[in-house]
Amino acid sequence: MGDFNFKNIDNLSLQGLDEDSELIPLLTPEDEEEMNNEELPSTLPILPLRNTVLFPGVVIPITAGRDKSINLIKHANNGSKTIGVVSQKDEETEDPGVRDINTLGTVARILRVLQMPDGNTTVIIQGKKRFEIAEVLTEKPYMTATIREATELRPEPGNQEFLAIIDSIKELAIRIIRDNPNIPSEASFAIKNIQSNSFLINFVSSNLNLEVKEKQELLEINDLQERALATLKHMNVELQKLELRNDIQSKVRSDMDQQQREYFLHQQMKTIQEELGGVSYDEEIQEMKERAAKKKWPKKVGEHFDRELGKMQRMNPQVAEYSIQRNYLDLFLDLPWNKFSKDKFDLKRAQKILDRDHYGLEDVKRRIIEYLAVLKLRNDMKSPILCLYGPPGVGKTSLGKSVAEALGREYVRMSLGGLRDEAEIRGHRKTYIGAMPGRIIQSLKKAGTSNPVFILDEIDKLASSNQGDPSSAMLEVLDPEQNSDFYDNFLEMGYDLSKVMFIATANNLSTIQPALRDRMEIINVTGYTIEEKVEIAKRHLLPKQLKEHGLTDKDLKIGKRQLEKIVEGYTRESGVRSLEKQVAKMVRHAAKNIAMDEDYNIKVTNEDIESVLGPARLERDKYENNEVAGVVTGLAWTSVGGDILFIEAILSKGKGNLNVTGNLGKVMKESATIAMEYIKSNADSFGIDSDVFDKYNVHIHVPEGATPKDGPSAGVTMLTSLVSLFTQKKVKKSIAMTGEITLRGKVLPVGGIKEKILAAKRARIREIILCEENRKDVLEIKEEYLKGLTFHYVSDMSEVIDLAVTKQKVKNAKKL
Repeated sequence: MGDFNFKNIDNLSLQGLDEDSELIPLLTPEDEEEMNNEELPSTLPILPLRNTVLFPGVVIPITAGRDKSINLIKHANNGSKTIGVVSQKDEETEDPGVRDINTLGTVARILRVLQMPDGNTTVIIQGKKRFEIAEVLTEKPYMTATIREATELRPEPGNQEFLAIIDSIKELAIRIIRDNPNIPSEASFAIKNIQSNSFLINFVSSNLNLEVKEKQELLEINDLQERALATLKHMNVELQKLELRNDIQSKVRSDMDQQQREYFLHQQMKTIQEELGGVSYDEEIQEMKERAAKKKWPKKVGEHFDRELGKMQRMNPQVAEYSIQRNYLDLFLDLPWNKFSKDKFDLKRAQKILDRDHYGLEDVKRRIIEYLAVLKLRNDMKSPILCLYGPPGVGKTSLGKSVAEALGREYVRMSLGGLRDEAEIRGHRKTYIGAMPGRIIQSLKKAGTSNPVFILDEIDKLASSNQGDPSSAMLEVLDPEQNSDFYDNFLEMGYDLSKVMFIATANNLSTIQPALRDRMEIINVTGYTIEEKVEIAKRHLLPKQLKEHGLTDKDLKIGKRQLEKIVEGYTRESGVRSLEKQVAKMVRHAAKNIAMDEDYNIKVTNEDIESVLGPARLERDKYENNEVAGVVTGLAWTSVGGDILFIEAILSKGKGNLNVTGNLGKVMKESATIAMEYIKSNADSFGIDSDVFDKYNVHIHVPEGATPKDGPSAGVTMLTSLVSLFTQKKVKKSIAMTGEITLRGKVLPVGGIKEKILAAKRARIREIILCEENRKDVLEIKEEYLKGLTFHYVSDMSEVIDLAVTKQKVKNAKKL
């Protein structure tokens, strides 16, 4: 039975009515007799209802939506207020015709027309008598038809069978109202107070939870007793469904607590998953057990996995912790416990691979071969931690791929630049939402073996923050004595990293934590000479760019002289990254000409280079102003390798002030002050009149002021510049120097000797002045790098002055 809220009619929803609107008028037998004696008009406007059926005596509200319906109601309300109501055969029909409506309906009287706040029209109608359509007269502006009254057979007064059916209907209606929580209990009073038997039948039939077709069948039954019996049958079915549903709900509530309810839902979900072809949770756990049986992990790991799997089996799959536990166990199964790739110990083959992929880098390649040799002999050596230190673009990172290929190991690269969170190394604890293992463990999972070649790129760029200090977290990773039991917070147990070959790369050792640097073997990867750059471009860079741009070596040829012009005129770095960009420009130019069918020189000339790359930008006049006193060429180390450094000094009348410019750091400013004080204290030995220090201001400048400069390498150069200035004697041509000084004039050693020597060669310097203690650094450098250079080793500044400052005075020298 329904809940006395009637279904939607005529395509618009039922609207609420005023509290005093009487939806269920309690008809007395006298009212019913008077209604039955009313004469029906011969012609009526016909109103089709979309999804309900009107029974005699029943009051329902309808909302008019179709234009025909609104016109019909407007005219009927202004006239006799009597209309014929029929139901549609198909509620989806928007404009029903004669064939779309049932021929038997109910004559209705309009009780009230309401204009709702949303602009719709709601009409309250009451059924009077059943009728049949005899003939449809018009369909526009709304349907009209001639009608005849449908005969209705009523039982004789006192018919006991009929009265028993009526009593049963009342009893069942009250039981349905009582057992159905969706029907208000007040409805039972209305049922009890209905005195008319026929109205009771019609009222109950109207509110049964039936389809329109079934209700129409009830309306078309002419025998009232048969209609009552059919209504009773439908009510019995409704009551049985309601009792069954209530019985099931009662049993579920009484037999199941919260855990049982969750288990029941889990079983339902499992069934649904199996029906849809998915994998149930039990099958997922069984699959994990089968995978675990095939793993060759340590006994301790296996026992821990079994405990965690048992914990997962006892979990409710719907809680958030279940997915974390599943990910945790998946990680255990995916990690390559005790799975190692077999190393290849063919050292000659390894040497060929290293030589093929990288030109130069002899120290690095020799160290790799030494490592392979020891590993071949012992076969159980813990992997050393190598750190390739040098300027950008010299091949530190790409070297790792060659090492992995030479060893026959998997290759993994992890960039540490800007990493601030310690959890990126050690992982998150499982209690956190979104917990993950650290990137070390994730990379090993990706590699699939426990002994890959692991590149830790840019280890000098690790940074600390309020999320911890990743540098400290790396201490355990990179300590050969500790990393055999590396602890990851997510994994919650140790993992053996001792067989992993870690290769770190760095541009600046000073920013690496001292304890971390102590755990690594530093291998200095210096820059390349011009000859090496040309060879690298010829062997590697040009073939690589031709392949990437879809060309072959027949489409473009660049000779050694042309490559040397590109190196000298368009690059200024220790590595070859900028050189590769310039080669790529030449290749793109050829590719454009080929694509546009334009002529070009397959064999590149110097003119082609200048037309594509523009005029040479780095042709620096190294010795310009050498005829002027106070100009000296120094050698410096920068983040991109070695470079030459010009220092200029001039005098101007004043009170002996010293000014230093050129974006210099604190150390270089101190070097200038020390040099000045040393000259003042040794003025007689240099042949300088001490009065000049009080009459002239000294200004020292290092060109390219936009570039910050600092470091303990310019003391010797500044002192030489000042001596040249005060004596007005020029500095020798093609000579450069580097070193630091003390107040007593002693020359101190400095670092970065190889990079500085390479810079001197690029600048075509012929003589270099170094500290005596730097002699051992020069002996470690290949002879081919030293070809054409003359070295002067000094211990005192007087030796530097004798070597650098000529005896000849500068033309037009300033008289002091």
